Amino acid sequence: MIDAHRLVGVFPPVPTPFNENGAIYKDGFKQNFEFWNQHDLSGYLVLGSNGEAVLLDSREKTTLFEVARRNIPENKLMLIGTGCQSTKETIELTNGGASIGADAAVVLSPFYYKGLMKQEVLVKHFHAVADAATIPIIIYNMPACTGMDLSAETVAAIADHENIIGIKDSGGNMVKMQAINTLVKKPFSILAGSGSFLLPGLAVGASGGILALSNIAPQFCCRLYSLFRNGEISAATSLQNRLTPLNSAITSRWGVPALKAAMEMMGLYGGPVREPLLSFEESLKPTLKQIIDKALNIHAN
Repeated sequence: MIDAHRLVGVFPPVPTPFNENGAIYKDGFKQNFEFWNQHDLSGYLVLGSNGEAVLLDSREKTTLFEVARRNIPENKLMLIGTGCQSTKETIELTNGGASIGADAAVVLSPFYYKGLMKQEVLVKHFHAVADAATIPIIIYNMPACTGMDLSAETVAAIADHENIIGIKDSGGNMVKMQAINTLVKKPFSILAGSGSFLLPGLAVGASGGILALSNIAPQFCCRLYSLFRNGEISAATSLQNRLTPLNSAITSRWGVPALKAAMEMMGLYGGPVREPLLSFEESLKPTLKQIIDKALNIHAN
């Protein structure tokens, strides 16, 4: 069983491939892993926000876990997104994924009744999941999607469980990341949840990142991580500044449709999104292509 010390480096939150009929396209998934596995990635997150997790049923989630496990080498971690609205369903999905071979579960906070999600409720929820889970748990803080931003104090209270080993924080608050590092009194990994703040996150104690950007630019994300680890801060800063506009384009600006369109432009399988999401607008594709070309210009590394 893995511990916090294994949560280092770069992890893509892989998109879910659908075919034109809306079914999971296993061959497209395999094709993408063949590309990703060529790079120095630490592992993968299956069914994160970029995996359109909330739009899949339980059978489809299991299928994705099975296909991913067959295509992820043993030396790379398989993280799975299992956060559901109920504690019961979260436990069931977590242990179902564990039985398939997942290494750890990334658990999004339940958010539908957000007004009732006080610290004591969230602590009880995460601890119940951690008690029942047969794999370690990673907290997932995603305020843009949940409408909730976990405080450093709440994260520290949740982390006070031996089976909770880290957090993916997509909020981008560096002061809070630093506070979490101070408040949690055990080995605990913080993973930056966006390529836009990978370098700032590393600077305040993050051990790596789960980055949408690493689906289309794994070599650049891994290089940024390595530059920081090697103390080459000027080069890391330059690369971070170059990558941030592309990361913003495929996340906060245009989201999953743009990520899948970018994958197609990079020779990967992107495919359609699932309704109610809409496909990326054709009129915007030249702009996206320009952003990609500027960020990933091989003569600029």
